[in-house]
Amino acid sequence: MEHVKRIVRHLLMTHLQVRRAFPQETLRAIEHAISASESTHIGQLFFAVEGALSATSLFKGLSARERAVEVFSQLRVWDTEHNNGVLIYLLLADRSVEIVADRGIHAKVESREWVAVCREMEAAFRRAEYQRGVVAGIQAISQHLGRHFPAQASGRNELSDRPVIL
Repeated sequence: MEHVKRIVRHLLMTHLQVRRAFPQETLRAIEHAISASESTHIGQLFFAVEGALSATSLFKGLSARERAVEVFSQLRVWDTEHNNGVLIYLLLADRSVEIVADRGIHAKVESREWVAVCREMEAAFRRAEYQRGVVAGIQAISQHLGRHFPAQASGRNELSDRPVIL
């Protein structure tokens, strides 16, 4: 029964609903938060939101985590000099957040720490506090990146700070 409910949620999700949750001012605030974050470390953050999965993906039972890994690869978040790219992926129809971290940072931060950040963001999303949830998630991830990949004079921005709506 839960599988059927999930399919219905995804089929009913519209681009307009995604834009209501993430209007331009929210996207700009997220971009600014990523930019400010990256001034404190050499890690690379990327935020992507997807309204719903395709019907094919739904019927195959693709999880938010599996989709996040696909997006991580498609957006080339893994392609950073220090292998320290981090994708924050939101599947809006499920209100599910996934963090996919490249091997350089994944080796230094335990999975349970990423999961804790995801659950905090999801709690904010349940209250329809999308901007607050994403910005708080960026700040939490930045603490890990700052600890393990502190800012350097030679650090450069390898990934766009601009959020992506898929």
